[in-house]
Amino acid sequence: MSAPTVAPSFYADFQGLERLRSSAGRQDPQALREAARQFEGLFTAMMLKSMREGSLGAGLGDSEETKTYQDMYDQQLALQMAHGKGLGLAEMLMQQLMRSNAAHSAASTPAAASGADTRATAASGAAVAGDRIASAQRADFVRSLEPLAQSAGHSLGVAPDTLIAQAALESGWGRNMPAGADGHSSYNLFGVKAGDSWRGASVAATTTEFDQGTPGTTRAAFRSYGDAAQSVGDYVSLLRGSPRYARALDAGSDVQAFASGLQRGGYATDPDYVNKLVATVATLHQLRAAALKS
Repeated sequence: MSAPTVAPSFYADFQGLERLRSSAGRQDPQALREAARQFEGLFTAMMLKSMREGSLGAGLGDSEETKTYQDMYDQQLALQMAHGKGLGLAEMLMQQLMRSNAAHSAASTPAAASGADTRATAASGAAVAGDRIASAQRADFVRSLEPLAQSAGHSLGVAPDTLIAQAALESGWGRNMPAGADGHSSYNLFGVKAGDSWRGASVAATTTEFDQGTPGTTRAAFRSYGDAAQSVGDYVSLLRGSPRYARALDAGSDVQAFASGLQRGGYATDPDYVNKLVATVATLHQLRAAALKS
């Protein structure tokens, strides 16, 4: 059975490509998927061309005309493959584009993790938001948490900088903590949710959830504290009191081991949580290095 032909306008209609570019720029999911397919089609065509050029030589019936038709056939084959299951590259690109979009859109809202009682929140892309905050503001955030992080790190067996970086990731360097209807901050540095067993104050906020790698937004209740010290103290109690997070304890300065332990325990639904925390720790270290030079 012959495969249906992909219309030449798919790759030759420049006005169509411009419309696709504009739609993709607005983060239209369908446009993003189509752009990913086009990229896979171009990649497959280049691969087929390299395979042709790697042949032993021209056949007896080959000519410039047959070469032209062969190139056209390869382009059609590549586009047809991309519009089917393809090589899987388009789907991978689509997922990455969606995650990137979610990270940028969630940078202004607190993150959250799905789950039951006392589950902490997932990353909201606060590392992206952090890049937009002046270094001086981030440095102030780090300095304000250093004494609390020293004590908490000793209790958890985790480097203080790792905990400061996690607070920065979850709260957008202190700028995106959940707030009450009156605008009063919850001081929820780690985005801990208010489960059924929570007896303290709480606030509702819009948050980003990941379901099998796909981001979405929802409303959730978060614990509210009187100050940052209460937030850090409750976070230590959460990690030490739940066997789910046992693998995260005593990780020392191994950021990846700490973040992986949290994620395996259900702390975060963001599939890129480990990488984001590692990157935020690196940013914190850069801030320290810049402070030493100044």
